[in-house]
Amino acid sequence: YSNFIDALRVYVRGGTGGMGYPNLGGEGGRGGDVWFVARERTTLKSIKEKYPQKRFVAGTGANSSVKALKGEKGKDCEVHVPLGISVLDDDGKQIGELNAAGERFLAARGGLGGSLATNFLPCKGQRRTVHLDLKLIADVGLVGFPNAGKSSLLSKISHAKPEIANYAFTTIQPELGKIMYADYKQISVADLPGLIEGAHANKGMGHKFLKHVERTKQLLLVVDISGFQLSIKTQFRTAFETILLLTKELELYKEELVTKPALLAINKMDLPCAKENLDELMTQLENPQDFLHLVEEEIIPANILEFREVIPVSTYTGEGIEELKTCIRKSIDEQAEQVNEEYRKKKLLLLQTSK
Repeated sequence: YSNFIDALRVYVRGGTGGMGYPNLGGEGGRGGDVWFVARERTTLKSIKEKYPQKRFVAGTGANSSVKALKGEKGKDCEVHVPLGISVLDDDGKQIGELNAAGERFLAARGGLGGSLATNFLPCKGQRRTVHLDLKLIADVGLVGFPNAGKSSLLSKISHAKPEIANYAFTTIQPELGKIMYADYKQISVADLPGLIEGAHANKGMGHKFLKHVERTKQLLLVVDISGFQLSIKTQFRTAFETILLLTKELELYKEELVTKPALLAINKMDLPCAKENLDELMTQLENPQDFLHLVEEEIIPANILEFREVIPVSTYTGEGIEELKTCIRKSIDEQAEQVNEEYRKKKLLLLQTSK
């Protein structure tokens, strides 16, 4: 995964409280807290470089004294983390998440200061090891096997400049691009490392890839019209089989992924025989059930993905690129309208029930 870090294990400890003052009933200050604060343009890699020990400890509360019977609270420790972070405890259970800039999560609470209740002795702060798990947040996630042309497509539709080469695993870390429209609307698109068969079982980049798909609003499957073969040792797959396989991998990892709105980009339409292959594929997609008996049973998903649009494109000639951008915009706008409508209905229902 080269320099890209999408998981980090850190130690956090709240500050110890201050001593109480038994003679005058003074209370020590509470220990400081450790907070994770979501901030743009922050990466897990920068946290690791800045804090190689990966330890975050808050300040100790001030002792109670004759001058100040109530001790001051210890200094809080704020750790800036990227957007799209899930916070997990050591057992792998999610205890919080940070999705928008400025959101805060209390990672470790400071200990109470010494008081009558604690015999004027201070309490230690909360301490634990937590895992910061990054899941990219994007409007659209590009899903496809290696060499399907995802990086080329991203460079054509957005301002991203991913590295592109003529071999299977060019993309080894997520790339994020933004499609800019004439009315200044921006849609973020994530090119994610290529899936391979067995990714759901963590083969290849397996889970590292699939967890990023979870945080995208929609899927854009990118398929090579001439089919796909990872190497001479693996089986050749037609474009139709490729779509089935991609769906199966998503489904086996997490069923909800297949319920996301999806578009399909059929790439490399500049190749010879592309038109004939496309006609055949469109027939198969219209009635997929009629063709399932021709493929192996293990690659058939429980639910066939239904695509909002199927767009033939060529990143080489530029064919279909503008149409694809329009379709992405339309699909995202429709989804936003649907979410707003559901929200309005919920609000209305709440108002009616409260009356």
